[in-house]
Amino acid sequence: MKDLQTWGGRRYYSLDHYLKNQFGEKIYKLSLDGGMTCPNRDGSLGKRGCIFCSEGGSGDFASNGKDSITDQIEEAKSKVAGKTKCSKFIAYFQAYTNTYAPIGYLREIFYEAINHTDIVALSIATRPDCLSDNVLELLSELNKIKPVWIELGLQTIHEKTADFIRRGYPLDCFEKAVEELSRINIDIIVHLIIGLPYMDNQKILTESRDDILETIEYLSKLPIQGVKLQLLHVLKGTDLADHLTGLEILSFEDYINMVILCIEHLPERIVIHRITGDGPKALLLAPMWSTNKKKTLNTINQELKLRNTWQGKYFS
Repeated sequence: MKDLQTWGGRRYYSLDHYLKNQFGEKIYKLSLDGGMTCPNRDGSLGKRGCIFCSEGGSGDFASNGKDSITDQIEEAKSKVAGKTKCSKFIAYFQAYTNTYAPIGYLREIFYEAINHTDIVALSIATRPDCLSDNVLELLSELNKIKPVWIELGLQTIHEKTADFIRRGYPLDCFEKAVEELSRINIDIIVHLIIGLPYMDNQKILTESRDDILETIEYLSKLPIQGVKLQLLHVLKGTDLADHLTGLEILSFEDYINMVILCIEHLPERIVIHRITGDGPKALLLAPMWSTNKKKTLNTINQELKLRNTWQGKYFS
């Protein structure tokens, strides 16, 4: 039997516990907008983004991209002041593809963030096909000042699904990015979406339990440091919303069971940064049960204890 104190009372290696170990105190993440777009939106690969992506480019909760990075940090700090007593923060470049800009501009905004006295690390969300040699050199440079994380939106390893959601890059591109980032000692966090659809014989189907676990087992063998598990949200204004009537939307119970299976199959060394996610309530079409995030988190943690389940059950 593992000691619950090993992971701060959780049965998985949570981001909160990792940050307390790393920095000696609770750390809060501030969502910033670097003012970038995405090759899947500007015409390089496509113009409508991934099928599930809102106009905010996954940055619906980020600060105002028209403000300077310093002003965004200060505004974000003031917004969370009532929620947390944290005095140290992670600068999270969240909206769109945050290495998809001229290197001079990236250097300017990343240095502005990393040099802020209250920032202890940078977390940069991007695509594996947007990591040029110049970008990798800059990331390595920044990583010598404070920790830098790169968040990659893999979502799935299955090409049938990747094609349908318009991810826009093959799996070997992701593998090359992981190899290059590992070479320069950058921590890698991978985003996965549970409940993704694909097309088969003109019918929309949903990835099965085995499909999702194949993605988890694939990641378990790679030199990554973190994973984000995300429920598929159907948002207004996305192309996914046009398929809503044909989609199989995961039930609350099915999502809970799938997350627990993923936790069981992830090795203990991998930090689990997220076990669900938020869809903006004003945009959310389905599943509506996901608006009660607290219930989802509490149920997952209760079920882990009831089932006597731990991260690394199958890999430790």
